[in-house]
Amino acid sequence: MTTRQQVALGACGAFVAAVLATSCARTPAQTANGPVDPGVRSGAAGAGAPLPGLTADETAFFRDGFVKFADIEVVTGGTNNGLGPRFNSNQCFACHSQPAAGGSSPARNPEIAVATLNGAKNMVPWFITQNGPVREARFKRNPDGTNDGGVHDLFVITGRSDAAGCDIAQPNFLPAGNPLSGQGGNPNIIFRIPTPVFGAGLIEAISDSAILANMKADASLKTGLGIYGHPNAHLSGNANRSANDGTITRFGWKAQNKSLLMF
Repeated sequence: MTTRQQVALGACGAFVAAVLATSCARTPAQTANGPVDPGVRSGAAGAGAPLPGLTADETAFFRDGFVKFADIEVVTGGTNNGLGPRFNSNQCFACHSQPAAGGSSPARNPEIAVATLNGAKNMVPWFITQNGPVREARFKRNPDGTNDGGVHDLFVITGRSDAAGCDIAQPNFLPAGNPLSGQGGNPNIIFRIPTPVFGAGLIEAISDSAILANMKADASLKTGLGIYGHPNAHLSGNANRSANDGTITRFGWKAQNKSLLMF
């Protein structure tokens, strides 16, 4: 994710707080035999719209975030000069578009086209396929054996017509494995796929005090049922709180980020 895309993602907090309409009507079959999987829904996606009842300012904020979410970033010479030097794609929408803007990866993977866009010289990694999911790669360990865990962007801007003079190397993701399952290749790589961001603005709006109060509520009942927990993950024995200001983190696969902007 580029710096410009991080800012855009932070700006669209109201945009991603969308409503997913879900029907919970019970059918005779459900009453008699228990829950029944209705299968794939037909019709419109029912996602990607702003919350009802927004103020004029909130609506304007949503619309601005929607536009930024779809902005195509370039290196230089354009109106959105925020790409690179390393990147996974050139817009937020590329990885979050199914079934609507803000969703998950689309049916056709856009990472293949962006790899060589504008003259870029990237090799398409073995785990990126035309009909497979959008993937980002994390390396488990550094070359010296110490823990890594960070995202290693798939592509670099070397060779692009808008990046004259840039010459940096693309990461090495070999040896290859099964391109669809992602299994059997470089054992140092773990993958993440984009999750929908619908409603993420509402998650960010939950106060730390509310999270802690919910955790402490009905403590004896929870203990009797074997229910227990703590805010987010524990890293090295410590509660996973933001290193910047000590607030509870909540975004990411390990709840490691405090806000959409940081994420």
